[in-house]
Amino acid sequence: MEQTRVIIAEDESIVRMDLREMLTNLGYLVIGEVGDGRSAVNLARELRPDIVIMDIKMPDLDGIEAAKILTEERIAPVLLLTAYSQHDLVERAKEAGVVGYIVKPFRESDLAPAIEVALARFKEFQALEQEVEDLKEALETRKLVDRAKGLLMDTQGLTEAEAFRRIQKMSMDTRRPMKEIAEAIILAHRVKGAGR
Repeated sequence: MEQTRVIIAEDESIVRMDLREMLTNLGYLVIGEVGDGRSAVNLARELRPDIVIMDIKMPDLDGIEAAKILTEERIAPVLLLTAYSQHDLVERAKEAGVVGYIVKPFRESDLAPAIEVALARFKEFQALEQEVEDLKEALETRKLVDRAKGLLMDTQGLTEAEAFRRIQKMSMDTRRPMKEIAEAIILAHRVKGAGR
């Protein structure tokens, strides 16, 4: 089984060393360590870890701002570490798209469940995003095919079923998606109309 690749972002070197040791003991692979938020973002962009474990309070760019960037760029899920459980920080973390939160001091046994839940949530978000993209694509294809059918019905006196079958057959004969065939029919109609 492939090891989960982790970047640690923590400005206190002792905490960072402890965390690296705990993660290594748990079988995780620590691929990078940094002491501030901006470095965390840059390193994550470069190394594409499976997860980033990050302190909230750090110099240059705090963990929540860094988490927001990593989430928006869909680089990796972020598990925040903090000594603070204030309501406003929790709210900011939620808005930034943070998928997990651990309050210091924590034990080694607290880490694995938090990491695994964060990874699972991130995979769910990715699957939902893909589903939304697929649905948008299907809707776009359907709109184009409907428009192309309408043009074939108007210009060639076909029924809706015949127009659909013609588009379908052209798609199969040319091994091109129906969306491309529909776009070609619409474009040809525009060119023909402009040439008059």
